[in-house]
Amino acid sequence: MNTNEIKTSNPAVTLKKGGGREFKAGGAWIYDNEISKVEGSFENGDILEVHDFDGYFLGYGFINEKSKIRIRMMSRKKEHPVTSDLIEKRISDAWEYRKAVFAKYLDEFSVDLSKLSCRLIFGEADYIPGITIDKFSDVLVIESLALGTDRMKELIVDLCKKVLAKDGVNIRGVYERSDAKVRELEGLERTKGFIGDEFDTKVLIEENGIKYYVDVENGQKTGFFLDQKFNRQSIRGLCKGKKVLDCFTHTGSFALNAAAGGAASVLGVDASDLGCEQARENAALNGFDKVVSFECADVFELLPSLEKKGEKFDVVILDPPAFTKSRASIKKAATGYKEINMRGMKLVKDGGYLATCSCSHFMDEELFLKTIADAARDAHKRLKQVEFRQQAFDHPILWGGAASYYLKFVIFQVCDEL
Repeated sequence: MNTNEIKTSNPAVTLKKGGGREFKAGGAWIYDNEISKVEGSFENGDILEVHDFDGYFLGYGFINEKSKIRIRMMSRKKEHPVTSDLIEKRISDAWEYRKAVFAKYLDEFSVDLSKLSCRLIFGEADYIPGITIDKFSDVLVIESLALGTDRMKELIVDLCKKVLAKDGVNIRGVYERSDAKVRELEGLERTKGFIGDEFDTKVLIEENGIKYYVDVENGQKTGFFLDQKFNRQSIRGLCKGKKVLDCFTHTGSFALNAAAGGAASVLGVDASDLGCEQARENAALNGFDKVVSFECADVFELLPSLEKKGEKFDVVILDPPAFTKSRASIKKAATGYKEINMRGMKLVKDGGYLATCSCSHFMDEELFLKTIADAARDAHKRLKQVEFRQQAFDHPILWGGAASYYLKFVIFQVCDEL
């Protein structure tokens, strides 16, 4: 394949002594304060050689002087420069990984590869930094957050189609959701729209045997949170014959899994009118509209109201958005997580269950569990941990790349103090 689609430069980056600690630990980022010098001329987004302070070759990465993440590394071997062939291999490796880890799931739910919905590319964790691609059945949704890969995103899309086609998986459309504010930190404008031919952006998918309409144009992020796939499935056994409250329901995924587990009644709550409307449509699509209802409300306001009314639930599910997207706001976020968990625990019947999570990598595992413990103390509840889970394995955790480990999901039995 032609290797000229990716622009490289002769200049080289030299790190300070002790620089590149995250990269050397297995990650992919080199920060602005770790660089000693850049020799030669280049454009932001170009691929450069990266050398350690003593001249030792560390790899190839693309540079962006507008970002604190100055270099995003693409290759660690001199003999593997960044070409379209290398990108194709990375995509092929990512797809083979997903075929392997989803093999049991595909058999259990009788799903073929063409209908599988999964995260196809998870940025740095799949060694293609700054880009996320979700596969919703036969549609791809791309989120590009870094200048280097943004310049090659159409090539990456074409190579994804090529790799998938080898297994008879034909992609009918691609939609870009690069509209996150974080793009501005890279000096990039926020953008969304079709890459290639237009198509109906209301996409029907199936997960855990449940059907959903995914709005890839207007939904949150890429339209659906695939990372909770197995966590949703894990709550089913707790819900048979139970009264369930699902907070921050989005398009109803936890609520519908509770219904699939045989819940007697489920109330889903979300602040988004659009989310609740889509959740109701998904409930009707699966024949759960007699069991599941949805209310558009601020969860922080609704929970104290339910408590005041004396409401109690057998199972309470808390799946909030990330309360922090920076280290600077961790303390404020911890206060929010503590409040929501304390309120949720108070609504659980004695001996009932709480499923709670955080999707912010800044809210690390230790702090999250401590915050839940503090909430239990203030709510005068005792907790038995049933299960601790993480993101689904199509969102692999790259050791050394801290940002790739973000989702913590815990199920507790909640008991009144004796």
